[in-house]
Amino acid sequence: MQQRATGRIQTPAASVRNQVVGPQDSHLPLSTHHRSSSVNGTWGPDGVTFFIIQGLASLGQEKMILFVILLLGYVIILGGNSMIIFVALTDSKLNSPMYFFLYNLSFVDIIYTTTTIPNLLSGLLAGTTTISVPGCFLQMHVFIQLAVTGRAILTVMAYDRYVAICNPLRYNAIMTLPVRLLLIAGAWSFGALCTLPATSIAFQRSYCGPNVVKHGWCDLSSVRRLVCGDVTVDNIVSLSFALVALLTTGVLILTSYVLIGVSVSKLGVAQRLKAFGTCAAHLTVVSISYSSASCVYISYRVGNVPPEVRIIVSVLYAALTPFLNPMIYSLKNKELRESIRRTLTRFRPAAVS
Repeated sequence: MQQRATGRIQTPAASVRNQVVGPQDSHLPLSTHHRSSSVNGTWGPDGVTFFIIQGLASLGQEKMILFVILLLGYVIILGGNSMIIFVALTDSKLNSPMYFFLYNLSFVDIIYTTTTIPNLLSGLLAGTTTISVPGCFLQMHVFIQLAVTGRAILTVMAYDRYVAICNPLRYNAIMTLPVRLLLIAGAWSFGALCTLPATSIAFQRSYCGPNVVKHGWCDLSSVRRLVCGDVTVDNIVSLSFALVALLTTGVLILTSYVLIGVSVSKLGVAQRLKAFGTCAAHLTVVSISYSSASCVYISYRVGNVPPEVRIIVSVLYAALTPFLNPMIYSLKNKELRESIRRTLTRFRPAAVS
């Protein structure tokens, strides 16, 4: 039952300490049943000022194993993608448009994972974490926008491969720096366009207790379960823009590769292999990205799936592509591999001395 607070709101830490443990989620403190309203962008004295992120608090000793795995994965994500950004910006031999888009994708991957994984690691150590209501919606918006922006950049990279293979003589004339900047700006704008409606509606809702978010971070669908009232409109809006984001990028990527396939079919065997070799890394990344997105969708639609399973699937979705991107592009791209080797060789004598 929805209740309105009559006394002064405690700080998140004090509130969590003073709450009584409930029978259903014994590992979590029961949250307050205060109402949270974002009318005029403020939360008054009668509103909840924080959410409790459940995370993987119900796990036992497995939490430390998962913490170590996540921490190592996060360090590899930061190191691998930072290396790609560094070599793409400093090595004059990597001046083609493909590497421009690649280091933009690496930048998005770093921010994307940093939005969620550190909070999840903190929750594994502390048991539960709290986040302010504005901070929760900021995290939600940034996470979703970067997910869509990453797919939009993959779409731009597919177009880049199409121009390089189907129109090689005019490649540099078409993919000029202004065009590249315009394509990247379009990818970010597309991400914002597909994200703002759903998160804006959620931001304006009122929230009933308990204020426990049964996820590893402020996931939109998990937070929406705490809304006071009907969320039919919210579901329609978020589903519509999710379909726009996935179908638009998916259709454009597929169209690019269909045109590439038609063009390559007219070439000799050696030229075909060379053309597909330039697309291998991108195709691999796209396949992994959309496959993991499908797994997340299925986990949310299948009933009776434990929250912990959904969280782990969501973490794999959020971290798998950023984790594998540097490895895939390094293994499939000789120029990038040689550039990384030259960079490491350059720094090795300095480290020894």
